[in-house]
Formats: sequence, structure tokens, C-alpha cells
Amino acid sequence: MLVTMPATVRSFAKINLGLSIGAHRPDGFHELRTVYQTIALHDVITVRVVRGSGIEIRCEDPRVPTDESNTCHRMIESGMAALRAKGRVILEIEKRLPVQGGLGGASSNAVAALIALERVLRKQLSDPEKLRIAAAVGSDLPLFLVGGTILGVGRGEDVYPLADLPAMPCVIVTPEVGISTPTAFAEWDALLTEAGSAKLTTAGPSDRMMELGRRISSWLSNVPLKKASGGRLSGVPARGRGRAETLLLDLVRTGIENDFERVVFPQYPELRDVKRVLAGSGAGYVSLSGSGSALYGLFRSKAVAEKAAARLRREGVPAQATTTLRRRQYWKKL
Repeated sequence: MLVTMPATVRSFAKINLGLSIGAHRPDGFHELRTVYQTIALHDVITVRVVRGSGIEIRCEDPRVPTDESNTCHRMIESGMAALRAKGRVILEIEKRLPVQGGLGGASSNAVAALIALERVLRKQLSDPEKLRIAAAVGSDLPLFLVGGTILGVGRGEDVYPLADLPAMPCVIVTPEVGISTPTAFAEWDALLTEAGSAKLTTAGPSDRMMELGRRISSWLSNVPLKKASGGRLSGVPARGRGRAETLLLDLVRTGIENDFERVVFPQYPELRDVKRVLAGSGAGYVSLSGSGSALYGLFRSKAVAEKAAARLRREGVPAQATTTLRRRQYWKKL
């Protein structure tokens, strides 16, 4: 095969707007309910294909694996087989997102790698095929094939696009703490076991998931929709621009929470302190993203968000002001 021109793709991050952990599934995973939201922070992925065979991953960040354990490796391997392509794939990752930060960086990298591979080879898989491959590689990969505001169910791999809401300023805080998602799940299971042994009154996994589902359904019933020019549904203001800008806050203020905070905060109390700083800096809602360690705050204005981020940086805490990404923005910027 001839050497191809490289393709470069942005690999955007996500946050979780609520995350409810359910019971163990027969496949060993946990049942989940969450709302994903893509944001503008991103890594950069570059792919090229040369003569030879195999997959070579390059990244200057020593925390990023460059062998078969990298999610990108499995994604590229599956993509090459599905596209019936041959050659040696060279993948370069410019890492800007934290490793083990709860922002979906590794999963986003893998999806961006597949999209870049399609562009390099000038071949394209069907959307259902890409979703199938992504779900087989990892639980939160499929969300990055949708973008915007997305409902995640199952182990997080079953994704459903929600209303394309207006962008909203946010602050992403990335403390230099790496949290293993499998470890966080294990600690959650231990917490429930301990609560059960002590006969504490606590809502069971199914109860929590049903409650999150009810709150999301209630919120969705109040989201105004209209037919866009292409005939699909999109979110629009109910009573002017102000209403549209508060739709995300409306969602999180229904009372949804991230279950991981109950096990992560006791282990890393400094993360709880960061949450308090964000709340005291004007955030309308603050939460851990995924299993952490990243936290985010949603703000009504860019100026207030930037001020909050600057305050945290002065205190030695890495923080960036950014914005949520609507579905159309996500694909345009990708």
C-alpha cells in the first residue's frame, strides 16, 4: 500500500451530568444511567498509514500506554479489519486531557482514531457498524460517535441523543490525582456491602436508577422542541434566550448526582474542597465527572467561569474555563 497523507482529528472530552450505578450484570459490568455532555477541551489525534503491517502509537506523555493495552490500538485493529485495509498504522496522540481524569480521554482518542483512519483510507463504515465496534471496545466510546447531550444506559454503551442544547460556560478542574475506574467500582460495591451488613436504610441500585430515569424523563418533558430545517428535532428557547441558557442547569437541578462521589471524596477529600470552591465561585452546579478526578462547574457567563478558573489556578489547582459543545458544534469542530 502507498503511503497516505495524514489525517488530524480533535478528540473532545465529556462530562457526566449525573451518574447512577446499578447492580452487577451477568457480564461482570455494572448497570449504569447517566447523561453525557461533550465539552470543548480536547486532545489531538493524527493518523497515517504506511507500507508494512501493525500499529504504532506515539505519545510524549509517559502515562499513555503505547502497546496493545491502549484503547486506540484495539479500535484501529477493529477498524482496519472492518474496512478490509492493509498497511502499518502510525497514530500520534497530542495529550492535553488528563489521564484517568473521568473526562473520557482514552475513549475519545479511540473514536477520533477511527474517524481519522476513515479519512486517511478514504473509506467509511456505516454508523451502525462504527457504533458496534465502539461498544465492543469500551463502555463510553459510543457517546463520542454522537456528541452533544446524550443519555447513556446499559453499561454506558447504549447511547441516545437528547435535545441539542445551547452551549454553556463551564470550568473543568483537573487535580493531579489519577483514579482507577475499576477500583472506584470495587469501592462502591464494598460500600453497599458494608451498608447492607449494618442494615442501614439506603436505596438499592434499582431504586436509584429508576429515580434518575424519572428525573431525566421529567426534565425531557419540559425541554422545548421544534422541527429544524433538516426535519429533525432540536432544542430551542421556550421563552427567549435566557430560558435556553438554563436548560442544562434545569437538568442537573432535578437532583441528579454522581454516585462515585460517595466513594471518591472520602478517599480524596481535596476533591470535595475543590467542589466547594467552585460552588462558592458562582457555579450553578458542580459535580465529579465519571469516577474522577476531574470536577466541573456550570456557569451562567463566560466571565464568571474564567474568574473562577483563575482563582483555582492561583491556589495551585489546574483549572480551565471552556464550554459545553452542542452536537452540531461537535461535528463541525472535530
